Amino acid sequence: MELKLVQIENPDALNLILGQSHFIKTIEDIHEALINTVPGIQFGVAFCEASGHTLVRHSGTNEGLEKLAIGNAQAIGAGHSFIVFLKEAFPINVLHSIQRVPEVCGIFCATANPLQVIVAESEQGRGILGVIDGASPSGVEDEDGIAWRKDLLRKFGYKA
Repeated sequence: MELKLVQIENPDALNLILGQSHFIKTIEDIHEALINTVPGIQFGVAFCEASGHTLVRHSGTNEGLEKLAIGNAQAIGAGHSFIVFLKEAFPINVLHSIQRVPEVCGIFCATANPLQVIVAESEQGRGILGVIDGASPSGVEDEDGIAWRKDLLRKFGYKA
């Protein structure tokens, strides 16, 4: 077995969701979950099929985001993994809907940070072991940091 570190290509620091699923129907069900949760959402999703034709299945409402998802799914190359890139929505707006898709097994991350995916590769294929999401902490927030965080959440409309 060999470990690989896959840097996710995300030149515009878009929000993304990386997860694992178990069935070819995933691509259509995630598409439906996204458009039914946020009207007008812009996204691209790609899913690595783990058996049969073993293709990267894809869908979306934005061709550029769909291509970005496809490229990253190919780079990860782990069976039954999926990646979604979002515009006009944040992961918090759609994460619950994606998690409720029956074939979704789990979510590795939802982020706009620089992202590295830790992949194990064997003679059978590839699997995701985990992710490195952003940077390590540089300290502990103080009163100014608490005030900044609370103000930011209110600016985004997540707190009254």
